[in-house]
Amino acid sequence: MSSIAINAQKEKGGTPALLALAISAFGIGTTEFVPVGLLSTISGDLGISITLAGLLISGYAMGVAIGAPVLTALTSKMNRKFLLMSLMVLFIIGNSVAALSTSFSLLLAARFITAFSHGIFFSIGSTIAADLVPENKRASAIAFMFTGLTVATVTGVPLGTFIGQTFGWRATFLGVALLGVIGIIASAILVPKNLKQAPASKFSEQLKILSSGKLLLAFSITALGYGGTFVAFTYLTPLLEDVTGFSPKWVSIILLAYGVAVAIGNVLGGKASDRDPLKALFWMFALQAFILVLLTFAAPFKILGLAAIFLMGLFAFMNVPGLQILVVNLAEKYVPSAVNVASALNIAAFNIGIAIGSFAGGLIVDSIGLIHTPWIGGVMVLGAVFLTGCLKKLEKQNKLTN
Repeated sequence: MSSIAINAQKEKGGTPALLALAISAFGIGTTEFVPVGLLSTISGDLGISITLAGLLISGYAMGVAIGAPVLTALTSKMNRKFLLMSLMVLFIIGNSVAALSTSFSLLLAARFITAFSHGIFFSIGSTIAADLVPENKRASAIAFMFTGLTVATVTGVPLGTFIGQTFGWRATFLGVALLGVIGIIASAILVPKNLKQAPASKFSEQLKILSSGKLLLAFSITALGYGGTFVAFTYLTPLLEDVTGFSPKWVSIILLAYGVAVAIGNVLGGKASDRDPLKALFWMFALQAFILVLLTFAAPFKILGLAAIFLMGLFAFMNVPGLQILVVNLAEKYVPSAVNVASALNIAAFNIGIAIGSFAGGLIVDSIGLIHTPWIGGVMVLGAVFLTGCLKKLEKQNKLTN
């Protein structure tokens, strides 16, 4: 059988499993971002400030950042299908506890624990997706899995916001737990048992990741480039209501439009990153930084503000497939025995970026005001532009010397 036929067969066979990964990613993406639309509702019900409610996002992100690399390393010898299904059980339990929470501290703890499932899922999910398809389709396969995450911003987040505003925020978390049930059923049916097992690696080999300057640079790019958007996105609902002047009923609709932009950007980002991830990422970050600065001036005007928010959504997730495949490629080149852990550390970097961005956004809201969140986020993304240029130069020099 020719290599073309083998690749075509591999790609076709991997599609059902990719679909199962995307379904689970949808539930996980919904629970990660749905508090953005419910900050006002939760803060009012629990009698806390908007800034404190924002910890539901940054706290979740820190749970992912802590849990992803540690738990991925500890579970490296587990059957990957069994692990995927176990993660969804943890996801269901965590969201059920959140739905039953009567205090902010219990809700925050439930979010933190739920985040553990998020970190491992996306770290091993990325490597599984990459293994299911031919090499020249790897970024697109990862993008397909992350489609679940982006579709969550299209439908899950605005629908969750609507449910929370209508029936109470606890109903939203109960609905998300039900999404986890659907995810575990999809994995049981569609994911094959004989998934390629990651090669076993010693802890000393995993530590080599932290001595690889290029991988550390890639993790920094992820944190700055992805996290910069969350300086503004975390407080998008109060920005829309207090600065742009939209009523709460319009927020769900605007979040829907934002999610559509995110979905489009994710697909475009996967295709753009298949050939040259570094080149694609450089321009994605440059344009995202420009849009965030532009949003600062456009936010007070409804039409201009909506246009800028749509563009922010377009570029917000466009970088995700490129960042993940960049780390997988670098890990396969420099630390091939610890690719899963490198992938997990990059998921941690995504969420450290979210935590830094949302926390910084809270400080900005409390000090100089909501309107300043976008441009400061843009400065954070500019840092990623610079670091991407540096990594690109280093990789070019490496090719010339080899």
